[in-house]
Amino acid sequence: MLKRELVNLPTTRYLGSKQKIVSWIWDTIQDMEFDSFLDLFGGTGIVGYVAKLHGKEVFYNDTLLFNSIIGKAIIENNEEQLMSDDVDFILRKHNFEYPSFIENKFKDVYFTNEENKWLDIVITNIKHIENKYKQALAFYCLFQSCIRKRPYNLFHRKNLYVRFANVKRGFGNKTTWDTPFDVQFKEFVEEVNNLVFDNKRENKSLNHDSLKFPQEISADLIYIDTPYFSAHSNIGVDYKDFYHFLEGICEYDEWNDKIDNNSKHFRLKKEKTVWEDKYLIHTAFDTLFKKFQGKIIVVSYRSAGIPSEEEMIALLKKYKTNIQVVRKEYKYALSNNDGKELLFIAT
Repeated sequence: MLKRELVNLPTTRYLGSKQKIVSWIWDTIQDMEFDSFLDLFGGTGIVGYVAKLHGKEVFYNDTLLFNSIIGKAIIENNEEQLMSDDVDFILRKHNFEYPSFIENKFKDVYFTNEENKWLDIVITNIKHIENKYKQALAFYCLFQSCIRKRPYNLFHRKNLYVRFANVKRGFGNKTTWDTPFDVQFKEFVEEVNNLVFDNKRENKSLNHDSLKFPQEISADLIYIDTPYFSAHSNIGVDYKDFYHFLEGICEYDEWNDKIDNNSKHFRLKKEKTVWEDKYLIHTAFDTLFKKFQGKIIVVSYRSAGIPSEEEMIALLKKYKTNIQVVRKEYKYALSNNDGKELLFIAT
């Protein structure tokens, strides 16, 4: 185990983040025999990062491009940091041709006019960075800055007015919302630089559909944390819709062609996945469990989900001999439902 303090874990503002329970997850699985770790639905990268802290060879994967860039910055990257010259380059205007896409398209949607202009400039500058790890670090700082300046930390609706409404506030942090982008960006530079370390392993960040994950990439333990489908709802969690703005940043030059112009908040065109369909999700889990049946399988899950706990056990038993279920009381931010966090451990 590497001797690094857990206070150096990434701060996350991401729906469904395992930050507050990652120590419990790791304590539960750390005595199992595995040298390599595949975080198949990597999200914020918090679980994969802890695996890296403990000296494992880590394969981080996420179907969203912006998440895979986060993984490249803090998991695959073993040594590169953003220096003062890099930050100066990113935040200063150069003799480049600067588009005004965000300024024009997202007027009065998420950020102010001046903030939108700033984003167009900084994204263009970051795209000029040749070192792929420095570029990933810069995007990490930009993503985090954008999230922190958003009510609810989401991009799910056109609600810039919330930041400026003269009302009594029971949530959020107006001071944070109003802190300039460049100040926030520099704060995250310090954070992400402190996250970079070399665990002497060839870690990788990948961007694959989980059901089509390449068979040639192998790990001893497969950690699965799919989008959650609550039994109390007919709609699954759509992370792409919640964070479409960050995904658009990654595909800046093609962004306009990918936008659903019928939506008020200019989300990306809808591509429904099996994880959002309660009639397909059982088959999706079955496909994953069959695909990785020769490995240790660990599934992070919530009680009162679809499939049910009993159905998940039955699906795992088709391919694995020993199934253990570990439970913890936990309530997620922005969730109205109490419940338990479950870990299915299949060996």
